[in-house]
Amino acid sequence: MTWPPLREELRGIEPYGAPQLSLERAPVQLNVNENPYGPSSAVVADIATAVAHAAVTLNRYPDRELVELRAGLAAYLSADTPHGVAPEQVWAANGSNEVMLQLLQAFGGPGRTALSFAPTYSMYPEYARDTSTRWVAGRRDGDFSLDLDAARALVEAERPSVVLLPSPNNPTGTALPQAAVTTLCEAVGDDGIVVVDEAYGEFRRTGVPSALELLPAHRNLVVTRTMSKAFAGAGLRLGYLAADPAICDAIRVVRLPYHLSAVTQAVALAALRHAPELLGRVDDLRAERDATVTWLREQGHEVADSDANFVLFGTFADRHAVWQDLLDQGVLIRETGPDGWLRVSVGTADEMTSFKDALTRATRESA
Repeated sequence: MTWPPLREELRGIEPYGAPQLSLERAPVQLNVNENPYGPSSAVVADIATAVAHAAVTLNRYPDRELVELRAGLAAYLSADTPHGVAPEQVWAANGSNEVMLQLLQAFGGPGRTALSFAPTYSMYPEYARDTSTRWVAGRRDGDFSLDLDAARALVEAERPSVVLLPSPNNPTGTALPQAAVTTLCEAVGDDGIVVVDEAYGEFRRTGVPSALELLPAHRNLVVTRTMSKAFAGAGLRLGYLAADPAICDAIRVVRLPYHLSAVTQAVALAALRHAPELLGRVDDLRAERDATVTWLREQGHEVADSDANFVLFGTFADRHAVWQDLLDQGVLIRETGPDGWLRVSVGTADEMTSFKDALTRATRESA
């Protein structure tokens, strides 16, 4: 027997992860969709105070029901829907990755199917694999939108227990219309859940609604969010969802005991207290994103419409060569998505200027 005695389906698989390079190697890092604007000294001080208070009780287990945090997150989410969100509709975990894994643990598993539409977030099939859930991927149209008739037909044929719909989609940035969410919630019915992953929801363009508005109409709908992006909390690792209280209760069955530390809960609550400031640069990032889309198109590139804090562009006969050329110039972007495409996170104005200059040189040299 080969050592170690790993599950056969995991043999030879590399761990997930984007390249992590030092600032010396890549001074301009635009590859993992982080918010480039860190917290102010006032926010840092409040976080430090909150952690100090939590540290006094570290000999005790944290609140396993996250009562105060769920109330704070519910109040924050309520601003995005006229119906409001109640604390019992909210759950949180260590990043939206753990939220998704818990959903697959509760509603996936052997004999069950998870479904999405490619190109989509590359971790989704890994959540399915790790929970022994069958994985099915439909296809998006050429503009990365969903053909609703084809999507409904696939759901009716496969009868998935979990449908994963990122909106805005990663890696394309494409937002889903509410009609798509409604169609798939109705197609799935009581046989499963539909998860709308709004990790980048705060960056959506004006007039693009959140799926939170549809929660009262569909008890099988789950909407997930994260503090990693708009809240500038990638290092915090706090993800959360809003759903029917029965779904939250089901997740509590599979969560690990005391899964969210007292320190994480304290920092997340501090971030919520400073939400207006932490989200204060979202409009700047939206404007920089739209300017980047316009510039890339002016250069002759194909660009996907984006409601996120990143832009997918192409197409290149040898995208790796372009990616490497940018890296050699100190600009790190992401080699992901369909063949020939690259993705750049939206950074500060100076960072985006460095990206544009590097891309101009790279494409000139490869012409």
